[in-house]
Amino acid sequence: MHAPGDVRVEERDDPRIIDPTDAVIRLTATCICGSDLWPYRGIEPVDHAPMGHEYVGVVEEIGSEVRTIAVGDFVVGSFVISDNTCEICRSGFQSQCVHAQFVSQVVGTQAERARIPYADGTLVATPGQPDPELVPSLLAASDVLGTGWFAAVAAEAGPGKTVAVVGDGAVGLMAVLAARQLGAERVIAMSRHPDRQELARHYGATDIVEERGDKGVSRIKELTGGLGAHSVVEAVGTQESFMQAVGATRGGGHLGYVGVNHGVSIPGDELFFAGIHTLGGPAPVRRFLPDLIRLIWDRTIDPGRVFDLSLPLDQAAEGYRAMDERRAVKVLLTL
Repeated sequence: MHAPGDVRVEERDDPRIIDPTDAVIRLTATCICGSDLWPYRGIEPVDHAPMGHEYVGVVEEIGSEVRTIAVGDFVVGSFVISDNTCEICRSGFQSQCVHAQFVSQVVGTQAERARIPYADGTLVATPGQPDPELVPSLLAASDVLGTGWFAAVAAEAGPGKTVAVVGDGAVGLMAVLAARQLGAERVIAMSRHPDRQELARHYGATDIVEERGDKGVSRIKELTGGLGAHSVVEAVGTQESFMQAVGATRGGGHLGYVGVNHGVSIPGDELFFAGIHTLGGPAPVRRFLPDLIRLIWDRTIDPGRVFDLSLPLDQAAEGYRAMDERRAVKVLLTL
């Protein structure tokens, strides 16, 4: 991305092993993330930056210290690099690893090949070579599914719970899927877009709320006997969406926030008197990858349906335009 709104596909040097913990992978598929739209729209600074952080592919080369993957393995990678051995990783927060780096900042996986540092801690091999129809779902696990899953876990979604999901982008839709898989009794998707409402219902939403802001909070309370939801997922990252999520959470409830924050300022008194649990941030996708891969491999879940437009990599600029103009929920780039 040369500048806001200016995406180009260019040649760069092939990656190579630098550190003994590296792996080089040939990507099978990659995609455009909603968070990529922040710099595209000029909300975040960008200047000739390689783009992309969601990826699946085949291992072509490994460093001398790589032990858990081998050349020829099909792998799914997290969007945050981690060693998966430090004390923080072992507690389940690999996105806060002492060696954590965002793939978007050091690699850029909207590409044909990529060097992945700390390969053992970042990549997970699938049980075999996947059938082509599984590739989109495995790609979703790299970020949006893992992030939506973390959001639902952070919100304590589970049996007997009512879960409200603020945000109908790919992460919000995956949080709907996760909440149902975790046993939630009722899942309320907040969406104004018919195509996304349909997909939310496919993934298990029992109710749709179109109102936003204070009106959205009031509607959630109407649906929950005036109490608010037990569990709320915030998957947008704006001031309005975050305060809507806080307001929709009942006293003693849990808020899981995974929308990348931009200009969010939480009034201390509102958070104090809300009396709720909060947990969020960059999702530790690596914690969930083995289980998510198994659910996908066994065809228990089908997160790949979140991709509603597929384009070849050389048409990436059109993919960005389609997502920016809301003509697509999420764009898969083929190689």
